[in-house]
Amino acid sequence: MRLLAVAPLAASLICLAACASGGARPPVGGDQTVPRPDVRERPPAPRRYLASRRTGAVTLDGRLDDSAWGRAVWSEAFTDIEGPIRPGPRFRTRVKMLWDDQYWYIGAQLEEPDLWATVRERDAVVFRDNDFELFVDPSGSTHRYYEVEMNQLGTVWDLFLPKPYREGGQADNGWNIAGLRIAVALAGTLNDPRDRDRGWTVEMAIPWAAFADSGRNVVPPRAAAQWRVNFSRVEWDVDTIRGGYVKRRDAEGKPLPEHNWVWSPQGAVNMHLPELWGVVQFGGATVTRDVANDRIRWQLRRIYYAERLYRQAHGRFAGDLQLLGLSRLPVAVQLTATDSTWDASVPAGAGTFTWHIRDDGLTRHE
Repeated sequence: MRLLAVAPLAASLICLAACASGGARPPVGGDQTVPRPDVRERPPAPRRYLASRRTGAVTLDGRLDDSAWGRAVWSEAFTDIEGPIRPGPRFRTRVKMLWDDQYWYIGAQLEEPDLWATVRERDAVVFRDNDFELFVDPSGSTHRYYEVEMNQLGTVWDLFLPKPYREGGQADNGWNIAGLRIAVALAGTLNDPRDRDRGWTVEMAIPWAAFADSGRNVVPPRAAAQWRVNFSRVEWDVDTIRGGYVKRRDAEGKPLPEHNWVWSPQGAVNMHLPELWGVVQFGGATVTRDVANDRIRWQLRRIYYAERLYRQAHGRFAGDLQLLGLSRLPVAVQLTATDSTWDASVPAGAGTFTWHIRDDGLTRHE
């Protein structure tokens, strides 16, 4: 087993067109900026994980064999990004998490018979190699979220999104995690097709300060706080040519699309749908579920999807739920709209606060 320890490197400010996929292959058809229509009609059931508080030391060597990790449970195995409508992944991927007052610890185990990597520059497009990716929305607003990618060399791409690409968001590659600690352990030999490898493991310690966002987020999270989180794995099919790994190509000589395997399925080939990410809870006896507020938020999200489609068809937004085909929503919605903007709101239980969603998808309560 070969160990690769990674320290922070200088940033390079690049963002290619590929940024918009965030590790996902280009849309094959339909509107991949929103989930499939049948997914929109019912509240999603994101995967959930209870992250335990760390007890015992964690040595960042990529091995995940410290006693502290032994007390952390594994997540479910990753699935296809679109969920059960697609074949399941060929190789198992799973994660486990811990936390303390300074760091969020993430461990990942990825089965892989062919270890290879080429990207070595910090903030380059890491998913051109097989990679492991983390997505984090601390506020649950679907705006101001974070992405971290790494390959088997331990090369890191960390970026900040003020809003999703579907709303014109531009990745800030100048955002770098100060004090990020990462180690990668390889069970096999890198870039050598002569043997059959077993896989690789990733160990991360992310300082909570990375997610403070100038005081917008509470870090470390309060007890039993829940963040929207997802993990993704990009996997390319490869062939061995002249003693090296080469991406498999189609009849026209183009690389085949990559596979996208995720912890919590997205329902579309797009990682940048934060409203569909999983839920990570930091501490507590069990993961809690706020069914009433989840229901309100999802009905507001349905309005967002419908308004996007209506504007595509008519060049303006609608101020009437009936025009959107949503006249029978199970919550009392107040919708106000002009041709170019809209806002929808629903009071929460007992009128203690009101949920809002606006035309760019930002969700908030006040």
